[in-house]
Amino acid sequence: MSLTHIQSFVAVAEEGHVGRAARRLHLSQPPLSRHILSLEDELGTPLFERTPRGMRLLPAGTAFLAHARRILAEVDAAVHTVRKAAVDVPEAN
Repeated sequence: MSLTHIQSFVAVAEEGHVGRAARRLHLSQPPLSRHILSLEDELGTPLFERTPRGMRLLPAGTAFLAHARRILAEVDAAVHTVRKAAVDVPEAN
């Protein structure tokens, strides 16, 4: 499971539509759809109901969404911490 797959999942879950999520992520629809299918395959269950109007979370998707958001928040916090630490490093004499 890659961070890209998790980001893709969250975007589709929040937008409810692959096209809008693709625009939000600056991707085209086919790779985004592949990310979602790959994630569902890895988890062994569908996360979305595909409807003519978009994508609706299934119970498994709803259960995964909170975890996915926490994962992305932790990654953002780690990046922030590392960047701050790099700025705060005293120079060697």
